[in-house]
Amino acid sequence: MKQPTNVKTYLSALACGLLMGLGLVISGMVNPQKVIGFLDLFGHWDPSLAFVMAGALAVYAPVYWLVVKRREKSALQQTMQIPVRTDLDCKLLIGAILFGIGWGLAGICPGPALTLLTTGESQIVLFVVAMFAGFWLAPKWLSLLDKN
Repeated sequence: MKQPTNVKTYLSALACGLLMGLGLVISGMVNPQKVIGFLDLFGHWDPSLAFVMAGALAVYAPVYWLVVKRREKSALQQTMQIPVRTDLDCKLLIGAILFGIGWGLAGICPGPALTLLTTGESQIVLFVVAMFAGFWLAPKWLSLLDKN
């Protein structure tokens, strides 16, 4: 059953999105050259994004285990929806591989791409259009896998 949304929910989502976008910009994760440098393990590797990821995990992990796992409702009284599946299936593996290839080729992933839309650069706009086309096409392709 879908829960009703209210102004607090939208404002909370907006604040979280702005905070996330600010973090992406400050950390350099919106810079494709920095991301590609991080992924270039056998060339001129730039390990700085590893520190960004470690910092994010250092903040999130304790909050998850001390707060999220112990509550049934969020601070806004929304039901907590924590994934329960732990298996690896073909769809997950294919999706992860495609995501990794796209990230490696473009040096950008969906969150930073949306943040970079504010620049108005045509390459980013094209990336986001292609990303949403992929979001639209993926369920159609997956339904074909399910039939086979």
